[in-house]
Amino acid sequence: MSVKKLGLPLMMASLVSLLLLMLFFPGAYLESALRGLAIWWDVLFPSLFPFFIISEMMLGFGIVHLFGTLMDPLMKPLFRIPGSGGFVAAMGYVSGYPIGAKLTAKLWEQNMVTRDEGERLVAFTTSSDPIFLIGAVSVGFFHDPKIAVILAAAHYGGGFLIGLLMRFHGKQSATPDGSNASRMAPKATAEAAVKDRRVQRAFAAMHQARMQDGRGMGEMLRQAVESSLKLIIVVGGLVVFFSVFLELLTQAGVMRILYFILDQMLTAVGFPPSLSEALVGGLFEVTLGARSAGEAASSVPLPYKAAAAAFILSWGGLSVHAQIASILHATNLRYLPFMIARLIHAILASVLVMLLWNPLMGSFMPSPVFSPLPEMGIASAAGGITDRIAFFCILIVFMIVASSVWSLIRTLWRAGKRNPAK
Repeated sequence: MSVKKLGLPLMMASLVSLLLLMLFFPGAYLESALRGLAIWWDVLFPSLFPFFIISEMMLGFGIVHLFGTLMDPLMKPLFRIPGSGGFVAAMGYVSGYPIGAKLTAKLWEQNMVTRDEGERLVAFTTSSDPIFLIGAVSVGFFHDPKIAVILAAAHYGGGFLIGLLMRFHGKQSATPDGSNASRMAPKATAEAAVKDRRVQRAFAAMHQARMQDGRGMGEMLRQAVESSLKLIIVVGGLVVFFSVFLELLTQAGVMRILYFILDQMLTAVGFPPSLSEALVGGLFEVTLGARSAGEAASSVPLPYKAAAAAFILSWGGLSVHAQIASILHATNLRYLPFMIARLIHAILASVLVMLLWNPLMGSFMPSPVFSPLPEMGIASAAGGITDRIAFFCILIVFMIVASSVWSLIRTLWRAGKRNPAK
């Protein structure tokens, strides 16, 4: 029997088993469901929902096309994606998963990226947001913000490396089916670039995109709220499902088997086997795994704990993977390249922690002055929105400046080749 034919019976058996476990452990099932719902309502809804609406509105106003034209000289040579991917990267890195996948799907719907470009883009723009990395993981779970330095370097540095690696994904001579932010702008050759300034073309691209959209402000806002609400409900449902799923597996004793298997694997590669609980938890859900890594036994060296946390943050957990898969389902973008990229990112991040520990952290000693972070609620999540907007503005400005500098260097280099000194 083929794997495809086995899929349906296995799925039905899994669902029946899950239903039986819910009947056997009703108290644990209800408690885990309420815990997942609380995470969604107190943290995810107030922190993600505004960014879902903002991103929709920025697409409608053509702001993505503006940034795309400005960042085209940087994104194409480095990552083989259009300049609009720079906006997706900035939003994804400051807002966390699954913003990058949502915006990538929107660009695909508007024919601004091809399938290969979209798969490259979603692979390296899916990351943890800095508020969670600093506030929850570093301060809350590791009890010291200094850990944020090494975690950020490994997590975001690994994401950058994934972007460089993913440039080899897909056909090398791939051509777009439609237009992207820079392709929608008037075509300019290298010789005409001096006369037709990039900023002017960027605003022309934004104006053209706004005219093509054609929706009024009220209609645009209504549709943005409607689509964002649908997505945030899907995210909440998946969080609750995986919270229940993980708790039921724990109650049934299945997790102990996974711990034993991972113990042997960690011992083989020289890692403390006591980190198996954190990694297995992180396989399913980021928060649970990161908390277990930070609260691992004191006998585990701190670099190994940080490496485990970096692995978990970069993998994202099956809960996040399910969110991404549900978003990509409406497009022709494939999930498998994303999953492989997440696994490579997780390995790279953990390796980077071990390599960069001494240069960045030196003889690090945990500071006892920081207490565990209190449970994140609406106030803390809403307060983080201001920080995210600040991070986004800083990152966008940095990317535009880097793109402009790179474009100037390329123009001067080409001019030097055309007019060599005699």
